Amino acid sequence: QVQLVESGGGLVQAGGSLRLSCAASGRTSSSYAMGWFRQPPGKEREFVAGIMGSSGTTYYPNSVKGRFTISRDNAKNTVYLQMNNLKPEDPAIYYCAARSGGLVTGSILYDYWGPGTQVTVSS
Repeated sequence: QVQLVESGGGLVQAGGSLRLSCAASGRTSSSYAMGWFRQPPGKEREFVAGIMGSSGTTYYPNSVKGRFTISRDNAKNTVYLQMNNLKPEDPAIYYCAARSGGLVTGSILYDYWGPGTQVTVSS
């Protein structure tokens, strides 16, 4: 089993920045692909960033490309999501997730999830 815990959420003004962290414990592996998702109230969970375990290759949807950056520190078993220029459409609960395969965008394909951290953007 892998346990994931997110932190770093909070309230920020539009145009501001936040850095989310996801600490992994248990049977972690640096080869796991890691993803960040978000879910606004009443909407479906959406993929916002992913990183491969071995190569460090990253992928972002157009909605956040150029504003969000995912990174990982395998020595600390931690994945980060740097969010810059936050917009009114970014508020949501942000989740990190892990899977023992390649990088994919479908939430159903991830094996492990954290409880989430709330991000709020004021205009």
